[in-house]
Amino acid sequence: MELVALLSSGKGTWAQISGLMTHGEWDKVILLGGDFAKQFSHQKEFEFIKIDLDKKLKDLRDELSKNLKGKLRGTEVALSIASGDGKEHMALISALINLPVGIRFAALTRDGVIDL
Repeated sequence: MELVALLSSGKGTWAQISGLMTHGEWDKVILLGGDFAKQFSHQKEFEFIKIDLDKKLKDLRDELSKNLKGKLRGTEVALSIASGDGKEHMALISALINLPVGIRFAALTRDGVIDL
């Protein structure tokens, strides 16, 4: 399964994404974020897609859809929205649903990676 994660402002929220990448078994990791998120680094390989998080909701959703189209192989993805705000989360979830692809929310807990 592929992991799709939003990297928004605030490096503190990036620890959750880093932990998911380290402790999960992913076929592919796709990280989305603005210029600030280009600073993210990890020992595991990932694809970074730069997006303009300042766009209006519908425009952001359309940009996410355009950039994710053709990048997902399965019918379902693990999604982390530990980073970001409501507008960014709604745009990403809407983009994934419209591709169409199913969503399983993923989180790293003391018990390991779980699906929500």
